[in-house]
Amino acid sequence: MSYQPVIAEEYRASVLENIHQSAICIIDEDKKVVYAKGNVQMPIFYRSAMKPLQAIPVFRSGIIEKYSLRPVEAALFTASQRGESYHVAHLQNLSKKLQIDEEQLICHASYPLNEAPKQDYISKHLPKRKLLHNCAGKHLGFLAYAREKGYDMGSYDAPDHPLQLAIKRLVSELSETDQSEMLSGMDGCGVPVHAVPLKNMAVSYLKFADPAMIADRKTAQAVNKISQTMGAHPEIVASHDFICTVLLADHNIVAKGGAMGVYCLALKKEKNQHRFEST
Repeated sequence: MSYQPVIAEEYRASVLENIHQSAICIIDEDKKVVYAKGNVQMPIFYRSAMKPLQAIPVFRSGIIEKYSLRPVEAALFTASQRGESYHVAHLQNLSKKLQIDEEQLICHASYPLNEAPKQDYISKHLPKRKLLHNCAGKHLGFLAYAREKGYDMGSYDAPDHPLQLAIKRLVSELSETDQSEMLSGMDGCGVPVHAVPLKNMAVSYLKFADPAMIADRKTAQAVNKISQTMGAHPEIVASHDFICTVLLADHNIVAKGGAMGVYCLALKKEKNQHRFEST
């Protein structure tokens, strides 16, 4: 097994308690590695950092316009929501507008993830709900897309479902990784998730900073809209006091984290600045 280098150590009472291994990859606008730590060719699962890519089919489909979704509701398609009252309110509105019952979601029922709403929910003896799963917004988008395209809604989580195959192609295209070299598994919410080399993951996020790098016009337009929507409603993508929210509040940054320490971000303006300085 190939181990990554130690990037952080935690001490308690002068005793080493934890070590954290990881890899870091930073690329420039030409996709060249300008800083690397660890094996950046090692495949890494996107986990929830894949949500902006998974949202592309939905943003391309016209669903947002058809159902008159507000940007704050569309942002839920990319979100790892935490069960705050504002998340629940917008999820309920989204479910109602799309005319999709939460029981159609294949993800498990959950309590809110943030501690304060979780304790409030439990104290009121309220049951777990699928709409409280932190991937509920993504799943509502998947179901709406499947219905819009005439695909089976009950199997939208299957790896060979047309939606999941489309997402795999998009991950391949944006990360510039051949599908035969991608690794696939099932995410915690029950849908396919893919692994690509860390450098290629960085390439996919570079294209969220500069959608003009994407050859397909409709995909480029969708990626641009996703980036703008996330930036307009950062508290929906995560919640207050979360790093995603803080970073997305800066409209120069597009960012999304995932489980197990995965984090992707890209800077929009620096590409033009770098070109200016190099002329």
